Amino acid sequence: MRRHTPPGHERPGRDRPGCDERAFERWLAADPRHPEAYARAEAVWICSAAPAARLAEEESAALAGYLARMDAPASRRRGPASRGPAFRGPAWTLAMAACLLLVLWTGGWWQPQRWLGDLRADYVSAPGQIRELTLTDGSHLVLDSDSALALRFDGRERRVELLRGGAVFKVAHNGQPFVVGAEGGEARVLGTEFEVRRLRRETRVTVATGRVAVRADETAELPQAVLHAGQRVAFADGRLTAPEAVDSGAVLAWRQGWLAFYQTPLSEVLERLGDYYPGRILLLDDDLAARRVTGSFPSADPHAVLDSLQAVLGFRQRELLGRVIVIH
Repeated sequence: MRRHTPPGHERPGRDRPGCDERAFERWLAADPRHPEAYARAEAVWICSAAPAARLAEEESAALAGYLARMDAPASRRRGPASRGPAFRGPAWTLAMAACLLLVLWTGGWWQPQRWLGDLRADYVSAPGQIRELTLTDGSHLVLDSDSALALRFDGRERRVELLRGGAVFKVAHNGQPFVVGAEGGEARVLGTEFEVRRLRRETRVTVATGRVAVRADETAELPQAVLHAGQRVAFADGRLTAPEAVDSGAVLAWRQGWLAFYQTPLSEVLERLGDYYPGRILLLDDDLAARRVTGSFPSADPHAVLDSLQAVLGFRQRELLGRVIVIH
């Protein structure tokens, strides 16, 4: 009973020189359940190579960025973390697949950008948890699932740093500026209720009521955009987009347990859905990532949302040990 093994992803045990092939065949024949058990183990091993590589690239880049910030002069540490090269090795695929399986099996989750960020956080929400908080100044905020933020109220300025995820702020007015920073940019309150959300490629600010002044670099005297109710901007790498009209009610529907999208790339839909899944959702098809999605989905059941999307878009999905969902 010979099975094809992808190059660079040889299975342990029976494929190494000196393994007793006949003993393996006897084991397969000893019980009708053995071939099925082996086939399932083999499938997990083979399909783990691509997601393991993707996970390793993301995590090594994130860790390299944090190390770079630690080595940088203090004056430069307020900017976004630089991304370093992903580590490579001759046994990259096999080693990372094994590491992925080991980490998932032991129940751990190696995500340096999360636990390093959480060391700085004053408030953190777990995947699937939405927290409503009242700050010491009386301001109210709603922290979305899998989010983190840090506070710095010094008597002159009330500053919030959004470390990951998203939050809606309803600011109490006491004469002190209220500023939300994220990835180097900032949103300064002029009297409003608004959301700040960090995504992988950009940070977005959406205004529900009132006005917010947004600039793309908190340390530079760059032009700022003043947003009014129903407007949104995004910033990344020191660049700020022009304000656009949005349905702020749909954007903030996550507070009522719904994720609403209009002509949104599937990659972004899965990124948001991943905030509610206790692991990682990996999309391995760039063409599929660009497909557009419109609809509203309950955030409490990521699996049901994926099944609905699969029925419409026709992709394939596989879950590994309840911690990684691979879509291709």
